[in-house]
Amino acid sequence: MKFSAAIVAAAATAASAKLEPITMKGSKLFYSNGTQFFMKGVAYQQDTAAAGETNDKTTKYIDPLADEEACKRDIPLLKQLGTNIIRTYAINPKADHKACMKLLDDAGIYVISDLSEPSVSINRDDPKWDVELYERYIGVVDELGQYDNVVGFFAGNEVSNNVSNTQASAFVKAAVRDTKKHIKSKFSRWLGVGYASNDDVDIREQIADYFNCGDDDSRIDYWGYNIYSWCGKSSMQDSGYSDQAKFFEDYSVPVFFAEYGCNEPDGAAGRIFDETTALYEEKVMTDVFSGGIVYMYFQEANDYGLVKISKNGDAVKQKDFAQLQKKANAAKPSGVEEDSYKPTGKAATCPEQSKNWKANSVLPPVPDSDLCDCMVKSRSYKKICTAINANATAGIYGAYSMCSNEAKLAYILDAYYTSQKSAADACDFKGKATTQKAESQDSCKSALASASKINEEVATATHAVASSSTGGSNSSSEDDENFGLQAASIARVFSLGDFAVGAYMAVAGVVGAGMVLL
Repeated sequence: MKFSAAIVAAAATAASAKLEPITMKGSKLFYSNGTQFFMKGVAYQQDTAAAGETNDKTTKYIDPLADEEACKRDIPLLKQLGTNIIRTYAINPKADHKACMKLLDDAGIYVISDLSEPSVSINRDDPKWDVELYERYIGVVDELGQYDNVVGFFAGNEVSNNVSNTQASAFVKAAVRDTKKHIKSKFSRWLGVGYASNDDVDIREQIADYFNCGDDDSRIDYWGYNIYSWCGKSSMQDSGYSDQAKFFEDYSVPVFFAEYGCNEPDGAAGRIFDETTALYEEKVMTDVFSGGIVYMYFQEANDYGLVKISKNGDAVKQKDFAQLQKKANAAKPSGVEEDSYKPTGKAATCPEQSKNWKANSVLPPVPDSDLCDCMVKSRSYKKICTAINANATAGIYGAYSMCSNEAKLAYILDAYYTSQKSAADACDFKGKATTQKAESQDSCKSALASASKINEEVATATHAVASSSTGGSNSSSEDDENFGLQAASIARVFSLGDFAVGAYMAVAGVVGAGMVLL
């Protein structure tokens, strides 16, 4: 009877067991007992439009952590693969995730999640870091951060993916900075904020340095590397793995494969996952990389799946499932103990601006909804375009550049209305705009005065203008080429339909050609 009671007690303990949070020290991740943590991960989300490619408000996504029945179906299969972490790309911060997170916790599986979603993300072709994005990001952090089996987040995924859009990285790094600050203010435990980069030969070194340079508050906590260079039968040399290990050997934060699993030449069915063995068994790899995340669980049109969901909702293992199961479970990476580990890596030096790297190390300002509200309620414009412009190449940001499109439009309409001497018909636009009594609450006065000062500075600036809210330092030289001082068209700022376009054209016609270029 005592023996049976002991069994019952042990079972009850196991049933209520909770995973301890993962911690970071130097370039390593650790369990709470001091054993090094190596990710054996799987990307777990049905395909969505990649963050950084679209801001289409009609784009839908399926939150993989809000479907209890799917989690009950899939988590046992993930366990068969030896999975200890999954990556999700878009979750709904207002959904209930308790059931799936408990199932994952019981299975010994951690979570790392992207903060964006397809329609609210930093778009590489028209980047911004504004109030809407900030609220989305901290919403995800607050929702998932309550679970101890959440390791951290990605502030961006392949946003800058070639030399044509490197300036977008400044906005992602600002997101890293502000998300880290929010976590520090709200959570007592460590939660990481990192970035997942593609493997573009022209920028991969600069982008890795960029996100790991500057002050502690704006540097990433870990670096995710989406790499597909090992295909089929390959080697450390032919795949470039040895070169990547060499490059990251002195990196100061953990580095891991945020996606891997080449499907060439024979699609998902032909994947043999020899790279999994190399990742966890080659000492040169385990000394540098903290494991990796296989792309991906669901078989879809891109042909990377481990499991196919049938029409009746059943999970059917694909041919590559058995290959990964064999290789991942056989791999026994050898790490270090936290107590004996002494970090030697150092933060990087910010890359110099060049034709291949245009992002300035001076970052966009912290999104401030209160300031934007104050601006909308007041009439405080000085220089109409510079106040709302954000130029990440030059490192010049108007005080209202982080405001919503609606707030920016209100700012421009106020300028137009004022330029027309407040004529009765100057704020109509076929009944779609109205005037309001300008307010300047006491709580706004200081913020608006500070914003006006910033806008005065940026109005004539030709080089980076740093402020206490931006972080970073100017890495460009006095004789640089002023990369990208030709800024973006203001027409791209707004997406409010025909009214916005008509308002823009009207304001541009009266205020002058200077409206066309910010």
